[in-house]
Amino acid sequence: MSDDARPVSRSRSIMTELVFPTDTNHHGTMFGGTLMKYIDKISAISAMRHCGKPVVTASTDSLDFLAPIRMGEAVELEAFVTSTNRTSMEVYVVVRAENLFTGERRVTCTAFSTFVAVDENGKPSSVPPVFPENDAERKLFDSAGERFDLRKKRRSQRFSSTE
Repeated sequence: MSDDARPVSRSRSIMTELVFPTDTNHHGTMFGGTLMKYIDKISAISAMRHCGKPVVTASTDSLDFLAPIRMGEAVELEAFVTSTNRTSMEVYVVVRAENLFTGERRVTCTAFSTFVAVDENGKPSSVPPVFPENDAERKLFDSAGERFDLRKKRRSQRFSSTE
């Protein structure tokens, strides 16, 4: 392990919000776009905590909405860096909803995002490695290479609308 490697716990970030009527659609459930904004925000915080530098979002993938979040519930987002490459970091987010009256909690969404650290000129900057501290983190760490390869493949297959 590299001397500058950092534990996953260094990047762990938690954000809790109350879901108000303005956050919901005509079904009384949270707008997906509002949740995506929260996911991007908590992921960026997690990435900056890991590398100690400004970051930019490079991609968001595997955004899976598993259950609705209802008006009046609390939504909790937990994010942490699962793996790193030379200048990029993969961040995992799990979203839970909580009925504040009954205490019932459920996982409602999971996502993976990639962030790139940047220097004062906005150019990619190196990031320290990360190391997992428990079995769940190890599983995400060990499977990160496969997700990285899929992202690379997806990027190479993009085409422009002028082609």
